[in-house]
Amino acid sequence: MSRVRIATRGSDLALTQSRHIASRIEAELGFEAELVVLRTTGDRIQDRSLAKIGGKGLFVKEIEEALLDGRADIAVHSAKDVPAGIAEGCVLAAYPERVDPRDALCGRERGVFLDDLPMGARVGTGSTRRMALLLRHRPDLELVPLRGNVPTRLDKIHGDDLAAVVLACAGLDRLGLSNRIDERIAPETMLPAVGQGLLALETRADDPWRSRIAALESPETGMVARAERAFQARLGGDCSVPLAGFAEPTAEGGLHLRGLVSSLDGRRVAEGEGSGPAAAAESVGAAVAETVLGKGGDEILRELAQAGEATDG
Repeated sequence: MSRVRIATRGSDLALTQSRHIASRIEAELGFEAELVVLRTTGDRIQDRSLAKIGGKGLFVKEIEEALLDGRADIAVHSAKDVPAGIAEGCVLAAYPERVDPRDALCGRERGVFLDDLPMGARVGTGSTRRMALLLRHRPDLELVPLRGNVPTRLDKIHGDDLAAVVLACAGLDRLGLSNRIDERIAPETMLPAVGQGLLALETRADDPWRSRIAALESPETGMVARAERAFQARLGGDCSVPLAGFAEPTAEGGLHLRGLVSSLDGRRVAEGEGSGPAAAAESVGAAVAETVLGKGGDEILRELAQAGEATDG
C-alpha cells in the first residue's frame, strides 16, 4: 500500500483532526497514512497575542515549509487558522467536512448563558472577533485575553477567576468535550469566523495528492468554504481584525453568506449579506465583502491598520 505523509501541529485538537483525516484516506482512498508532527511558531509563543506577533500565519508557516520541501504530502488545518494568503506553490485542495461553526460559552457556573452573566463579569477569549462581538452584545463585560490549547483555556476559568470562556464549539466537540458547553451562541449574536468548524487540506499545487483528496470533499462543504474564503480574501483581514463570515447552504442548492467587520470595541460594525448559486460561491463572497466595505468597512479597516502601525512603531 502506498503511503501519504500528513503534516500537522501537535496539539490535542490538531492530532485528533489529522488522525480522523488519516483514517478517511486509508478507508476511502486506499493509502496508508503517516503523521508528520510539527511545532509551529504560534505553538511556541504562548505569552503574547497573535495579533502582535504575526497573526494566524504563525500556525501554518512551518507546515507549509514541510509541504514545499517534500517532508509531507498533505497538511490538515483548522480552516479558521489559515490566513487569507497562503504560501506560493501551495493550494487549499479540499474541505472535507464542517462541524458546528458556532461559538461556545463555557461557564464556571454550569448551565449559564451569555445573557445570564452578571454585570461586569470576567470572560476569557482568544480572538479579536469574539472580543468585539461580545462587547457589541454585552459592553459591560470585562474581557481577558487567552492563549493556549483548548484544555488550557478551560482550566483558566478557575485559574484566572473567570465567569466563563468563549471557545469554538467545533474544537470542544472534536475533543469529546461537548459536555463543557453551556451555550452554543447563535450566529445572530456572534457571527462565526471565516472557516470556523471547517477542516482545510493543503497540498503542493503540482502534487498528485491535490486531485486525489478532492474525493474527500462534499460539494456543499466546498461551496460554503470557498465563499467564506473569497469574502476574507477581498477584505484582507488577519487575526488583528474583528472579521466574521459565515455561509450556509440554501434549500435551492445555493448558498447565503453573512459577513461583517467591526471596530475592536464592537461599537461600529459594517455588515452585509448575499445569496447565489453554488457555481458562483466565490463571486457571492466577493460581493458581500464589497457591501461591507461600502457600509463603512473600508474606514474601519483603515483605522485598524493605522492603529496597528502605531503600535508596531
